[in-house]
Amino acid sequence: MAEVHELSRAAYDRLRSELEVLSTEGRIDIAHKIEAARALGDLSENGDYHAAKEQQGKMEARIRQISGLLADAVVVDAPAGGGDTVAVGTIVLLRFEGDDDVERFLVGSIEERREGLDVLSPGSPLGQAVLGASVGEHRVYEVNGNRLGIEVVAIDPG
Repeated sequence: MAEVHELSRAAYDRLRSELEVLSTEGRIDIAHKIEAARALGDLSENGDYHAAKEQQGKMEARIRQISGLLADAVVVDAPAGGGDTVAVGTIVLLRFEGDDDVERFLVGSIEERREGLDVLSPGSPLGQAVLGASVGEHRVYEVNGNRLGIEVVAIDPG
């Protein structure tokens, strides 16, 4: 069974738009670059041709990545109720046991990334530990056989 990817409406729409551009304009642009590079002659020593083919490979990989993500995507709304518990789409402030610093994370897919925020995957050990937690709650999670503690300091509905 495929992994379900929870995405906000904004991330889903952004990815659909990116996929559309890459699948149409992007492919046409790369085809023109490859054709122009072929016209320059000997392909074995043609840097423009090899650069265009490499760009084409990266673009096709991104198209496959986005297509796979969207095929298994579920659009989730921002949590209602002012963010009483940690959920996908919330911004959570965590204090790790033994550390006075507070770290800020956006809970969700890496595709949800936002400037200045680290993304915390809900499928990661830490993400699983904090999902459903309330402010002030302490949770424990395990990484490489080590049990680590965290405290939920604050929750922002995002």
